[in-house]
Amino acid sequence: PRGFAAVQVSPPMEHAQGSSWWVRYQPVTYNLTSRSGDRAAFASMVARCRAAGVAVYADAVLNHCARGSGVGVAGSAYSGRTFPLYGPGDFHHARDDILSNCVVHNYTDKHEVQFCDLLGLPDLCTECARVQDTLAAYLSDLAGLGVAGIRLDAAKHQDPWQLRRVLDKVDGHLYRFSEVIDHDGEGVSPLEYTPFSQVTEFKYGEGVDDAFRASSLMNGLNRFGEAWNFVPAGDAVVFVDNHDTQRGDDPKQLTYKSGDLYTLAVAFMLAHPYGYPQVMSSYRFADFDDGPPAEPVHGPGGKLRCGGGAPWVCEHRRPAIANMVPWRRAAGEAGVSAFVAGLDGSAALFCRG
Repeated sequence: PRGFAAVQVSPPMEHAQGSSWWVRYQPVTYNLTSRSGDRAAFASMVARCRAAGVAVYADAVLNHCARGSGVGVAGSAYSGRTFPLYGPGDFHHARDDILSNCVVHNYTDKHEVQFCDLLGLPDLCTECARVQDTLAAYLSDLAGLGVAGIRLDAAKHQDPWQLRRVLDKVDGHLYRFSEVIDHDGEGVSPLEYTPFSQVTEFKYGEGVDDAFRASSLMNGLNRFGEAWNFVPAGDAVVFVDNHDTQRGDDPKQLTYKSGDLYTLAVAFMLAHPYGYPQVMSSYRFADFDDGPPAEPVHGPGGKLRCGGGAPWVCEHRRPAIANMVPWRRAAGEAGVSAFVAGLDGSAALFCRG
């Protein structure tokens, strides 16, 4: 495991059919059968990771269900706002039409962000007691199988206090962090979620990207962290890229396609003490919708299909990244000292401890 504390896995519940990566984020039921395998396979994976000293964090989609109509990957039928576990009354809806709802457009309007449908996905009534109990039962099932933590997908689109009521019904030892994309001036702040979870600090990746793309900004890294208008370090989960941002339209975004510059940026993240770092491990893709390769990472005889022209990228296996993981663990909570930016700002040196 090279010192990695945990691995985040894709949403494990039954989802809509399709080959795109994003169908995993469209729940049909909370049966643990997905494109990755069935309940037994999931439980086996969790047990094997735990035996190797690596915790499993599951991506938990609690905000919504699948859009449209169809049959999930485990054979469960759904139609409109009717699902095996939910009926139309379990979703937010228009005052005069239980079968329709507003759609999120204005991100400065907190009510719209948290009570309207995101991208046409039926928005669950997370303040409704029956929905809360159903969601809590799903999370408790994951915890019972040994899942150690959850990423709360689209937490920004859920009222934080109602989301907290769901989590209060679940084992308090379950680590949680909330996905809250923060653009200044919006109606929802990540700090609303920090009383009960860590939060994703998307500004961190943007700051690293800017500094490494424009080397003159290296000088500013001596104050990297809260001084850059980030959330407090103890509340932050940080990353250079994730499954969403690497498919975004920001030309400055560093990804595995950026070559050595990306590797340097991830190494910096692991060297710097701010936040709880998350290393991306990808597969190669050409188009936004591309799903994962048909073949697994491990081939016959355990041969890796990583790097070079292989379908899996496996950034976490790059020596410059993998070797920084035990280094970070050794550095512990030691702060930054003796920061120096040289070569006209295109290089940075600093000490920990």
